[in-house]
Amino acid sequence: MAAGYALFDTAVGRCGIAWGADGAVTAVRLPEDSDEATARYLGDDAAPADPPPAIEGVIAAIVALVSGENLDDDLAWVPLDMLGLTDFQRAVYEVARRIPPGSTRTYGEIATAIGLPGSARAVGRALGENPYPPVVPCHRVTAANGRTGGFSAGGGVETKMRLLATEQAVLGLW
Repeated sequence: MAAGYALFDTAVGRCGIAWGADGAVTAVRLPEDSDEATARYLGDDAAPADPPPAIEGVIAAIVALVSGENLDDDLAWVPLDMLGLTDFQRAVYEVARRIPPGSTRTYGEIATAIGLPGSARAVGRALGENPYPPVVPCHRVTAANGRTGGFSAGGGVETKMRLLATEQAVLGLW
């Protein structure tokens, strides 16, 4: 399998996914202002390509999740290439991946779960650099006291709230 990337349509807009030669996902990007902008986030060493069957399965799962069609799939099964990430980022992303659709955790709860209470701001920075949304569901992490916190994907907090609304509305939690 060769490394590559593909753009695909979802309920929140045109997303992108990149994969390595080993089949692990190297990046996922929520919609930006243009296809070109979305593709820029997918890595310099990936070229446009038809996704292999395993990546087609990941794309289908992302499409189903963000449309609210399959909220039983938390995407934790998707293999991620985490080379180049710090141990801290890996720990944050692993905890975030265990947040089920329709649920949220705070930055402080993630910090405590990785054994570093008091590092909520560092958790926020790590999630702001998340190269795999929504496979690593940073949209499910919020600030304390019910505040949304930031969101670095295209559309910012509006996109975050749209993803949360899709998940929660279908689950009847809102």
